[in-house]
Amino acid sequence: MTDVPRLPSFGEAFRVWAKIGCLSFGGPAGQIALMHREIVDERNWVSDRRFLHALNFCTFLPGPEAQQLATYLGWLMHGPKGGFAAGLLFVIPGALVMLALSVIYAVLGDVPLIAALFFGLKSAVLVMVVEALLRIGRRALKGRLPWLLAAAAFAALFMFGVPFPAVVLAAGCVGFVLPGHFAGGSHGKAKDGPMAALDAVLLADPQRAGRMARSARLAGLCSLITWLVPVALLLPGGGVYADVAWFFSKMAVVTIGGAYAVLAYVAQDAVQFYHWLSAAEMLSGLGLAETTPGPLILVLQFVGFLAGFHAFGVSGGVAASALTLWVTFAPCFVFVFLGAPWIETLHSNRALSGALAAVTAAVVGVIANLAVWFALHVLFRSTVPVRAWGIGFDAPVLASIDPWAAALACVAAIALLRLKLGVMATLAICAAGSVVLHLFLQPG
Repeated sequence: MTDVPRLPSFGEAFRVWAKIGCLSFGGPAGQIALMHREIVDERNWVSDRRFLHALNFCTFLPGPEAQQLATYLGWLMHGPKGGFAAGLLFVIPGALVMLALSVIYAVLGDVPLIAALFFGLKSAVLVMVVEALLRIGRRALKGRLPWLLAAAAFAALFMFGVPFPAVVLAAGCVGFVLPGHFAGGSHGKAKDGPMAALDAVLLADPQRAGRMARSARLAGLCSLITWLVPVALLLPGGGVYADVAWFFSKMAVVTIGGAYAVLAYVAQDAVQFYHWLSAAEMLSGLGLAETTPGPLILVLQFVGFLAGFHAFGVSGGVAASALTLWVTFAPCFVFVFLGAPWIETLHSNRALSGALAAVTAAVVGVIANLAVWFALHVLFRSTVPVRAWGIGFDAPVLASIDPWAAALACVAAIALLRLKLGVMATLAICAAGSVVLHLFLQPG
């Protein structure tokens, strides 16, 4: 009789979720790649297909899909306490860093040393996103139609500006109608490895997920109450805190497609309607969010902090920052805990599994679009819009290439892809190299 793989203890999983939360740079693409490396590749806790099945569902949800994916997988392994631990640890490290940087930015302005540090991190993050593209693409694109769907998703986003939700919906419809082109493989087994721990446990105990459903729904309802009660208490009094609670609660339920899908709307209303910050400050906040661990949507925390800071000083900024986090991320637990038990019943539904698998294929195109967008903004100092025959995209000004960013990206590629040094070592090398460059060579 062969031994059934053992699920990690809650303490083991807690430490890994904390590690992921501290190292989750690079926006959703880099974060999903890091999670895949830690949970699927290195520890074999979850099978590749189950990981992608959960990711497909989270892609449909409003809010940060990477944080919701962590919550989903944490729940599958250890119930609601595992989901809360994974989801909160994914956010808390980045939120603390963002709060500290928000205070520094508001009180001291731009700090050259911190800017140098982030310069190096951006170059490393670019390579992490490319690695995510390669890693997920190898697993999700099995067959001609998934490749075509990924290419179509990239073209729709990059060249035609099609809204992200429309791309996801179209991909899901294709997979629903043609599930045989997307349903590849079976649960639990890697190509040449043992069955993943979670999949082996669920195979030995098929009723496990069903027994966990009731506690998940209870956790979802509790999350719903903790989200809405503060909003209901603040709204009658009006003022900055009421505006923050209401505005970011709305954001939490319309951010289908992740942070990039909502940034334009947030920027417009926060700058032009509420006057919480200037357009330049909004761009600075986005830069901070892109180079700190945690979801990119933490840029909303920066906006909330400045709203409170301009009204009540640092203490008001801290309070508004905490309120922003609360109403932004509490709904994420609502969506996952209420939806995950139902999604777990769909593994055997061929049409719906095909729809979700098709979404993953489209997500490869989405990651490719993010990789190109990131490369344009990291490696080049300026871009030019190209518009012709209904096609529109930004092209790099080749003469504006940043040689220091390119050099650091090459170092990151060698460290991560060739030498396999790992994420932490790669980030440390690029950050240290950037600080040295800025201290002694003063790159432009």
